This record gives sequence, structure tokens and C-alpha cells, in this order.
Amino acid sequence: MTTLVTGASGYVGAHVAWHLQALGERVVGLDAWLNRTQNPLPEGALAVHGDVGDAELVAQLAARHRFDQVVHCAGLIQVGESVRHPDRYWDTNLVAAKRLLDTLRAAGLSPRVVFSSTAAVYGEPSRLPLDEDHPRLPQSPYGASKLAFEALLADYDQAYGLRSVSLRYFNACGKGPYPGVCERHEPETHLVPLAIDAALGRRGPLAVFGADWPTPDGTCVRDYVHVTDLAEVHHRALAYLRDGGPSARINVGTGHGHSVREVLAAVGRVTGRSVPHHDAPRREGDVAVLVAGVTRARSALGWEARRTDLDAIVRDALEGRALLP
Repeated sequence: MTTLVTGASGYVGAHVAWHLQALGERVVGLDAWLNRTQNPLPEGALAVHGDVGDAELVAQLAARHRFDQVVHCAGLIQVGESVRHPDRYWDTNLVAAKRLLDTLRAAGLSPRVVFSSTAAVYGEPSRLPLDEDHPRLPQSPYGASKLAFEALLADYDQAYGLRSVSLRYFNACGKGPYPGVCERHEPETHLVPLAIDAALGRRGPLAVFGADWPTPDGTCVRDYVHVTDLAEVHHRALAYLRDGGPSARINVGTGHGHSVREVLAAVGRVTGRSVPHHDAPRREGDVAVLVAGVTRARSALGWEARRTDLDAIVRDALEGRALLP
């Protein structure tokens, strides 16, 4: 079984690649190396530098490896940047991703596809927790471009029989047990690593984007899912497709939310240092609360998040920050 993992040097992609390799899958990792430092792949995996939209390169890889399955983690992920530069997000998250599928099909392949989607496809919740049938009204080009690729996958299933699972991540966090693998975003925009860095004096005070949201403490509430749980659900999704399961869209979260202030308190407990921070205006494209409904993940994949303790998540993330210069 040969799996193409795109974005394999990134945070989630690297954890997926290591997890699949440990389970005996043969992994080819494709990554454009947009960060200055990349996560390593496990021994035995093939690391390829290149873009998913490079049809010539993808065709060469397809001819050589005849992929049975694809985990598509490559993409741009910053909500605020997507509002400022929507062209980049539509080109990377939709156009290049479509070219990847078209190139594989032209090579005579119809691989099973697991797609790294996002809870940002929902937009402002009208009910909580967010189940997969909730209206999709994304508030940013990031969410809109991910939703568009989900729609393309549905069309490709109907027309070409290309089955897929779109995993709608909530907030990835923590660190897995794999050597040298950690969160390496440049710039970093995720709350947990930013709060850790602020507490350790590696950056200035943290900006809390909005203290007047309609939540118990006025700050945004998010569902934080450990990256090791994320790696495991990708394998479950691939197994589901191998067993003949139909295409599906599935939330990946814990079903429970934590506010920004609760995260700052957890970082303070774990590091023994308070997190310097200041209130800032709301960030365009944000919503007040995003918490996953997880019934479908249990029923379709037999999966649920196991690493849900917030302090333990922060401890794992702290270990990851120690790997960075």
C-alpha cells in the first residue's frame, strides 16, 4: 500500500506520515517546503520537494509509485492572510489541489483521498455543537476555498468514482512522539504555541483578538484536538475507504471548547509563568465559538479524541517549542 502525503513536512502532514509509516504503509511525502525549517520524515519514507500543482512532477511520481491513496494536507491556513490575499488561497487550496487530482487521474489512478479540511467551512454557528449538516457559510477565503475543494471531491466521486473523506479539523495542537516533529509555522498563528512563546519570553505580549465576544469570559472558544489524535483519524479514514465506505465529510474535534483565557491559564500552570498579553480588536473572519459535533466520527470511523486534557496538550506543545531555534 503506497500513500502520497502532501504537505508532509508540515505540522499535521508529518504526524500523519510518521503514523502511517509506523503502521506499515509505504509513504511518499510531497512538500513545497514553504517554511525555512521542515519536519523530518521517518526512515523508509521518500521525501520529495515540490508543489502539488506541478503536473509534471506529480505525473512522474504517479508513474513510479502508483498511489493507492492520498492524504492531502498541503495548503495555506491563515484566516487573516486569506482575507488580505484571497488570490493565493484560491490558487493553492483549490486550483493546485484540482490539478493534483487531474494529474493522478490522467495517470490512470483513482486513489482513495483523505482531505485536510477545516471547521472554517461552517462560518458563524447557528447551533452548537457544530454537526456536519450545519449550514456552510464560511467567513473567509480560507474557509471558502476549503469548502470549494470539498465540493469538487463530491463531483469527482459522482463522475469518476473517486471516493474521499474530508476531515473538518477544529484546532490542531500538541506534539506527537516522533523525533524532531513539531509545529513549525512561519509566522506562527496558533494560540497554544504563541502563548507558550510569550510566557517563555521568546516573543512579546500576546494579542487577544476580542474580549467582547458573546462567551462566558468574552474571549473566543475553540475545540482543541491533539495532533496525535489527528494522525490516528487519518488512518481510520483511509481504512474506512479501503473497506468500501462511501465518501463522507467528518468533523475532527473533541466536542468540548476552551476559551482563549482558559488556554492562557493552562500555559501559566504548565510553564510556571504568566502569559503577558493585551486585548486587541476582533480579527476579521473570526467567529465566537467553534465546537465540534463528533457523533459521525464515532459512528463512521469508530474514532474519538483521547488526548483531551488541556494541561497535557500544553505540556506536549511545550516539548515541541524546545525543538525550535
